[in-house]
Formats: sequence, structure tokens, C-alpha cells
Amino acid sequence: MRGVAFCLLAGLGLAGLAPSSAAAFEIFGWKLFGGDENVAAVSDPVHYTMSFSGGDDDLKKALEDASALVQDEKDPVNGDLGLVIKARDDRERLLGALYENARYGAVVNITVGGTPIDELPPVPEFPRDKPVPVTVDVVPGPVFTIGSVSLTGDATKFDPAAYGLDIGAQANSTLVISAAGKIVQDLEAEGRPLARLTERGLTADHKSNTVDIRIGAEGGPVADVGDVTVSGTKTVDPEFVEKWSRLDRNKRYSPEEIKEANERLRKLGVFSSINIVKADRLDAEGRIPLAIEVSDGKQRYFGLGAQFSSLDGFGLLGYWGHRNLFGGAESLKITGSVSRLGEQWNYKELDYLASIEFSKPGIFDPYSTLNVSVIAQQVNPDTYRSTSFTKLANIAYELSKRDTLTGGFDLTWNETEDFRGVSQFLTFSLPVTWTRDASDDKLDPHEGYRLRLTGIPSYEIYRSNFFHTIDGQVSAYTSFGEDDRVTLAGKLAMGTLLMAPALEDVPATRRFYLGGGGTVRGYAYQEITPRNSDGDPLGGRSYMLASFETRVKVTETVGIVPFIDVGTVSSRAYPDFSDIRAGAGIGLRYATPFGPLRLDVAMPINRYQDGSRFGIYAGIGQSF
Repeated sequence: MRGVAFCLLAGLGLAGLAPSSAAAFEIFGWKLFGGDENVAAVSDPVHYTMSFSGGDDDLKKALEDASALVQDEKDPVNGDLGLVIKARDDRERLLGALYENARYGAVVNITVGGTPIDELPPVPEFPRDKPVPVTVDVVPGPVFTIGSVSLTGDATKFDPAAYGLDIGAQANSTLVISAAGKIVQDLEAEGRPLARLTERGLTADHKSNTVDIRIGAEGGPVADVGDVTVSGTKTVDPEFVEKWSRLDRNKRYSPEEIKEANERLRKLGVFSSINIVKADRLDAEGRIPLAIEVSDGKQRYFGLGAQFSSLDGFGLLGYWGHRNLFGGAESLKITGSVSRLGEQWNYKELDYLASIEFSKPGIFDPYSTLNVSVIAQQVNPDTYRSTSFTKLANIAYELSKRDTLTGGFDLTWNETEDFRGVSQFLTFSLPVTWTRDASDDKLDPHEGYRLRLTGIPSYEIYRSNFFHTIDGQVSAYTSFGEDDRVTLAGKLAMGTLLMAPALEDVPATRRFYLGGGGTVRGYAYQEITPRNSDGDPLGGRSYMLASFETRVKVTETVGIVPFIDVGTVSSRAYPDFSDIRAGAGIGLRYATPFGPLRLDVAMPINRYQDGSRFGIYAGIGQSF
């Protein structure tokens, strides 16, 4: 066994390069060097100090977060009048924050240089020998509750309680705004594209500390989709954009379908911005015209990466891609990598990968995508050494927004060296995969489930052998607590190798192994496998894997994840559980706009003799 290695990966992806006058570099929001070109010059700097009071701890924190005076205290203001304007704007900000917390009787007193802001002269002058003192004193007053709710117009058919407008509930202004917006959305969901608010307001009664809420809406007519136009694109075929959006004429208007069309176009990766706009009136046939407004993004890109492992040495990665080869969002990506540099200098012992991947969305219709790849690879896990060349092609067909069916062919030449010696294989396969994604987020799911079922009938040409692989996985998620701060996640996976001859007549890459970041953490990659009497790894005919995680948000950006993985690999066509291996550990998550950064540390509960003692795993997104 090689044991355990900690890998650090650094990558740089660039989508077109343009000259810039600013010598600055920033990654993931962290500025590594260079200045901040966004800081405007201040010609007449005026510094000030802040004194802030009012409200309990939670309310005071909310008010301070809303106050520009508090947040910008370290930055100078431009001129004496600039300080007064900032203070007056801050009063409006603070009143807005107080209304958001149902404090409609609040009073905000602000003084600058010891004078209330309403009593300052038109052009004030403050001494410059020291910072100007600014005080904010908030008298929040009582919390107001909902006294009555009046829904008018087409909104009368809705139940106020369905929008959180319960009599006696805290009357936050944000609750009223949200309820009014949701009422319009619900009217639009009925196929009424011209739904609009006719009234939204509240009246505060300072004697009873209650508010009366009024919301009125007009639904307008039910309408179908009319003409769909495309504008803004220079290199992508507008006809393709319209077809891929799947916004069909004469189909009932649906805001949900518009949202899905926007997401579908975004996933193509060829646009920097996408906006689908409905007209403000119906056409002569009573339909609603739609306009797809896009801006082309950078279509050529490349990336470089480096990797270091204390046991496996250095690794280098590079790729180049094009997102729109022929005007129909066809993508091409060329990738090359080499690893284990330093740990091995013999080129035969290094790990290599070279691949060319091509994708053509809309190959037959807006639901089908053609994928073609050519891959050359050499890998050296502890269990074997493999050199392979693969040609594969498949078509992914969207059965629904949740379900995708993928089918095609795979032809792989493979040379494997293990304890038995060197063997060559030429395998033709017809893989078919059905997936269902009913989770609420691709990288950080909190609710829902995912299913995947794969069948791979295969024929090994050199030995005239048939064998069949069946592999399935299901994962589920549920959350509870305030703001879903705790998520329980579970995964169950199983696989079997059917109709197979002797294992040595099946390519080692097609046998089953567990261990590593994607399976049983704490064990080395592919460490878990049946072995002969000499301890040589054989690979298995079947496996079962179960993983459980408790994902706890400590703050809005940081979370901890205790977990346990349990797995078994059997030499039989079904798991016999004669050798069960488990790993347990804890992970750290850091939320970013592109998904959580993941760092897991795990230990094997019943490790192999001379096997790995722990494992460290890093990546983007949850482990499953």
C-alpha cells in the first residue's frame, strides 16, 4: 500500500484574455496582489467617528448592518456636505430596517458635530483638526402585529394565511412585500401573463400597535405564448436559441417554463447574460409575445492546473476548449495531464490522460445531445497498472426536467498488468443509464433525492466473452431546524458483474473496488477488494456501499459534517458481506457562489494490515 497523501490542487481557468491597466489578481474573492481600481478618489476627505445606540442586541445588529455610516466608518466622506447627505440617507435606511422588523413607531435621531441633521445650515462647516463626531440614537418603539388583512380584485380568492398574513403575526414590511409579489406570481401561474398589483399598503394604528394590510391584484386574461424573438447573439444561431429554449408558440403561458428555459440556455455556457422578457400587451390573436435577450460570452477558454502529493509527487493539467464551434453551441474540449512526477521518473510508471470531447446539443430535437469522446489513459493504482484507449459516443435524451436517458457505445482497448502478469483486452459495450434528479440543488442539496441505474452489456473480442454490468445508486436528503441548518444525507449503491467468465478474463478496470474520496473514505483508492491467500488484490464481482452524513451549518458560510461510510466487495455475483469495511470522519464545508468547498478527514475503522491509516479529501460540492 502507498498509504495516504494530501493533495493540493491549484488551477487557473481563463476565458479569453484582454489587456488591463490594473496589475491585480483576485481568485475566489481574495485579492492576492495589486490595488483596488474601484475606490473613487476623495478630493476633500472628512473623517468621522460613530456612536450608535438603540434596540436589543439582535435589532441593534440589524440596524448597524443597514447603516452606511457604521459600515463605512473607516472611509472618509467627500466634503462636509457629503457627510450630511450620508447621514440623511442613513436615516431612511434605518427607518426601512425598522419597518422590516415591524417597528412603525420608531424614531431615529442623528446628530453631526453635536447638531441634529435637520438643524444644520445648508452648507455646513466642521472642524478638520479631528474626526467629526456622529451619533445615532434609535428609539425603536413597540413591535406591531397584523390587525386585519384586505385582499381585493382577483386576489380575493386567495387565503391570506397561505402568504403568512395571519392575524396577530408580527407585521414586518418584508412580509407584506413578499405576500404581494407571491399573489401576482400565483396569478401568473394560472397562465395570466399580464397579472399586476393594483394596491399594496398598510396603515399603522399607534393606539393598538397593529397594522391593517391592503393588497389588490388584477389577473388579466389567460393567454398562450405568441411569437418568440431572439436578440443580442452574434455567433450563436438565433433559430437554435429559440428551439433550445423550448418556448413553444400556442402553448399556455407559464412562468415556470420561462424559468426553466432561462436555466437551459444558461447551461449551454455560451452566453454572458440571458433575459427572457414578456410583452406588456397581448398580440392581435390574444397571445403574449416573448423576447429572449442574450449577450455572447467568451467562447474560447483554457486552463492550467498543478497538483502536489507528498507520496505521489507532482501533477500537471492543461485543457483548451471552445463552446460554440459551428453556431449551435457545439463544444470541444481537449485535455492533457501527467502525474506522479518526482515519485516516479520512469515514464512507464507515470499516470497520463489525454482526451478530446465533443458535444452537440439539439442533435435531433431540443431534448437530445450527442457526446463523442476519444480518451487515452494510463493509471497506476495499487491494485494494477492499466493503459487504455477508448472511443465512445452516446446520446443523452431528456425525458423530463428530472429524468435523462443516455445510451451509446464504447470501444476500449486495454492492457493491464497485475500480479498475474500482462493481459490485453478489446471490449465493446453498449452502456445505458437512466438518471433522475429530484434534489433542490446540484452541488449542495437539502431536500429531495437522486437515482441512477446503469446497465452495460459487454463483449470482450479477444476472448469471445460476454459479461454484463449492472450498477445503481440512490441518495436522499432532508433538512430541519431554523433555515434548514441541519441536513441529513444518505447514499446506497450496489453493483454486480453478471454472466462473467473467470475474473482474469474481465479487464481489471471493469471489476469492482472501493476506497477513496468517492466511496469509503479513510481507505486508499481501490484498497477495498477481495484478495487471494498472498494478499494480492483481485477485484470483485459485486459491491455494496452505504454512506451517511449530518451536514450542520455553523455559520452562513461554514459547516461541519460528521460522516460514516460502509462498504463491501465480494468475489461472488452478489454481496456476501464476508468482508465489511467502514470509515468515519468529519468534514469542513465553506460556502461559495459556485458550491461548497469540501475538506474531509477520515480514518478506517477496521483497516488492512499495513493499509492506510487516514485519508484527506478535498473538492467542490458535497461528497454526494
